[in-house]
Amino acid sequence: MNGTTRTTDYLFQVYRTLIAVFLALVLGFVITCFVSEMPLEAFGNFLLGPLTSVRRFGNVIEAAIPLVFTGLAVAIVFQASQFNIGAEGQFFMGAVAAVIVGIVLPLPGVIHVLVCLAAAMAAGALCGWIPGVLKARLGASELVSSLMLNYVYFRLGVYVINYHFRDKEAGALVSWPVRETSWLHQFLQPTRIHWGILVVAAAVVFVYLFLYRTRWGYALRMTGLNINFARYAGISTASVIVYSQVLGGAIAGLGGAVEMLGIHRRFIWMMMPGYGWDGIIVAILARNNPLGVVLGALFLAYMRTGADIMARMTDVSAEMVTVIQGVMILLVTAQAFLAGWRHRIVVREATRRKEVPQSEGAA
Repeated sequence: MNGTTRTTDYLFQVYRTLIAVFLALVLGFVITCFVSEMPLEAFGNFLLGPLTSVRRFGNVIEAAIPLVFTGLAVAIVFQASQFNIGAEGQFFMGAVAAVIVGIVLPLPGVIHVLVCLAAAMAAGALCGWIPGVLKARLGASELVSSLMLNYVYFRLGVYVINYHFRDKEAGALVSWPVRETSWLHQFLQPTRIHWGILVVAAAVVFVYLFLYRTRWGYALRMTGLNINFARYAGISTASVIVYSQVLGGAIAGLGGAVEMLGIHRRFIWMMMPGYGWDGIIVAILARNNPLGVVLGALFLAYMRTGADIMARMTDVSAEMVTVIQGVMILLVTAQAFLAGWRHRIVVREATRRKEVPQSEGAA
């Protein structure tokens, strides 16, 4: 595939995603017209509400931060044509590990934060290593194993917090607060945007450079494109399967730590937070591109913030965003959607390339 063809295919995928988003929003507006007595006001709050104040836009950034981490975790594994349904459990266990270190170890400021983040990455990596090894060594489906392990990690994490680190003086099932030296401090009032945003930026840059500037990233992408070709070319595809899952788990675990240290400062989840499942949506919207993950996470966070504003200000429930979200995913993943347009682009490009050498020969 030459550079022109790659560019054409990339632009087609971008246009296809944008059209899917547009059609989903149109359908959302049509549904709003049926269920609301004030559809224009409701949809106006949905589309523009997050931009009406610094606090509301801060909510978008806050909501996007964990989505970027889980989106990256899923995108890495998807690039290897593997599944990572376990980002939810890896994110959860990363949060557990960070909180434990934040409570137990008395360390100075920056060092304490770094140790908490490292512990979370180690916990997430271990959680990702298990389905990776099961797939590489035993041929077990990583989709099934990572999905089922989510419940194991959830129960394990809740047990550890409730029986060993629970704050019995609190009026809820929560852990003791982490030490202030482990906090990712918030710096933009009146929002809760915190210095974890720098960790997000570093994670995005790292994943991009890893995938597109290292031999391990090249091996991972080649395995994803054609595992048999990669194997015949001398790539250890078993190793690729394992380290893609390990790296994805480490990134997801890091996200759990950032969310705890930057927002909650104690463990508060007695249910799965859902960020791992959202990461799958973000990765699909981004076409598994690390830079696209940032845009996908911001878009999803913006929609959900707008939906909350719409629910508070009008007579339309926030569940409307779920409808829009579902339609978008269906259109983006449907191979037949705009397939005719793509075919015409390919034919036109092939015809043009065929005519160019003939005209050069005539000259």
